[in-house]
Formats: sequence, structure tokens, C-alpha cells
Amino acid sequence: MTRDVIIACDFPSADATYTFLDRFIDERPFVKVGMELYYAEGPSIVRELHRRGHKIFLDLKLHDIPNTVQKAMSVLSSLQVDMVNLHAAGTKAMMEAALRGLTRADGSRPLLLAVTQLTSTSEERMHDELLISSSINDCVCHYAELAHDAGLDGVVCSPLEAEMVKQRCGQGFLTVTPGIRFADGNVGDHVRITTPADARRKGSDYIVVGRPITAADDPVTAYHRCVKEFVL
Repeated sequence: MTRDVIIACDFPSADATYTFLDRFIDERPFVKVGMELYYAEGPSIVRELHRRGHKIFLDLKLHDIPNTVQKAMSVLSSLQVDMVNLHAAGTKAMMEAALRGLTRADGSRPLLLAVTQLTSTSEERMHDELLISSSINDCVCHYAELAHDAGLDGVVCSPLEAEMVKQRCGQGFLTVTPGIRFADGNVGDHVRITTPADARRKGSDYIVVGRPITAADDPVTAYHRCVKEFVL
């Protein structure tokens, strides 16, 4: 699997997204479409980004009863995205149902990832608010093992946990890691973070980078810095 940098296009509209991406003259970076943009624009934004030649991570984090998730994944599969995700906390049965829904008649499908714990969740919050008594590392690895057993392709986790996930689930099990910040950058609302270079050393297959690129004075240069530190 080739490493790649995924730009989180967390914009409020299609126009804002296209204005940003039009800065990239000679390349079509891998992009993430999250809740804000998808809920504002619907499937049309995904179809247009696909038409423009972008690989797409559709980051909607589904979490519902298995039957509902299976039907929703069947709809999302028709959009020709490259990755979709759901919450591992929805149970192994939900993840198995999602996989069934995502798989097309010809056997093809996007990559399916399970979110372990959000990078904004600290161990203290996990204990006090979610009432999960295990350590955050144990929780992440347990959720990753459930996802692996359900047949998923990988997990979304903190880059700090990527190496542990690989040790539990094998090197071929993907780790897609948000919570990426430059060493000289602003942490924002993430609490479990690292730099692109550290994410590479810890075993991340993909990094998802938002504000360090999208809010930069020169987003293209910031993107190339990410690629240089993580991929090259």
C-alpha cells in the first residue's frame, strides 16, 4: 500500500471547496469529504470531485442498527468513492452488515474503515463521560481487532496508536490517521496528535490533514510539505 496524504476539505459549500482545490494546478490530491460538506451539498459534491479526478474518503462515520447501516452503505457504494467509514462502537454485527451493503454485485467496493476513538477524545473523557474503564490503547486495539475480524480493511485512529494496531492486526491492516500537526503548528481541538514524519515512523498508511493545509497562507506549499515529510 502506497502512503498518501488526504486533505480534509471541511468547507461549508461546494464553491469554497472548488476555490480551494483550484489552487492545485498540476495535481489532484486525495480529499476527504466530511459531514459539513456532504450535508451542505449532498451526493453531487462527491460526484463532481470524482469527475475532476480526485480520490475521495467519504467520512460520515455511520453508527446505527445493522440493517440501517447496510442499506446506507449500499447507497454510498454507488458514489464511486475510495474509502468510507463507520464507528467501531456500533458492534461487529454492524460492521459485517456494512460490508455486505458496501459490496457491489461485481464484488468490488470502496475500502471500509472503522473509527476507534476520535482524536479529540482523551483517556480521561473516555473514562468519565463514555464510562469505558479500559485504557485508551486497549480500547483502540480491541475495536481494531473487532473490525479486523469483521472483514474491514483498517481503522481510523490516532497516529500514536498506529503501531499498536499493526502489531495486533497485521501490517496489511490499514491505519488512517487524523490528528496531524506540523511541529511548529497549532494543536487545535485534537489531543492525540503527532507530526507527518512521526506518523510515518509509527506506521500510518494515510494521514488526514485539515487546517494545517486548508488554513495555511499557501495551502499548496503546506500540502507539499506534508507529502515530503510523510511520503517521500
